[in-house]
Order: sequence, then structure tokens, then C-alpha cells
Amino acid sequence: MTAKKKAKTVRIRQVRSVIGRPRNQRRVLAGLGLGRIRQEVEKPDNPAVRGMVAKIPHLVEIVEEGS
Repeated sequence: MTAKKKAKTVRIRQVRSVIGRPRNQRRVLAGLGLGRIRQEVEKPDNPAVRGMVAKIPHLVEIVEEGS
């Protein structure tokens, strides 16, 4: 029997509005699949997603880092 490795994930929550924010920040938020305050998404924990979160730390928070 082989055990499948589960990919690491990260849960991201939008905590601030995009009203009045630059277009590039809005696009990063949309790229993460967020659009409403308190909406959460689960994404793979990889450098691309971490980089997107690093671009907009004032708009989102990492809720949970799962495995």
C-alpha cells in the first residue's frame, strides 16, 4: 500500500475592502479568488501564492496553514 502525500495548503481570508486601492492590488486579490470581506479560500502553499499574499498583506490574513 502506498500512502498519498497530501499537498500543503493555506487558508487566506480577505479582511479589508479594495475600494480606493490600485488596480494591481485588486487584480492580485481577484487572482487569489477573493472578492468579499471575510471570504476565505484554500490555496496550495507554494511560492507563487505566498508572493501574492505578500503583495497585499494589508488586505488579507492567513487563517490556517494546513497539511
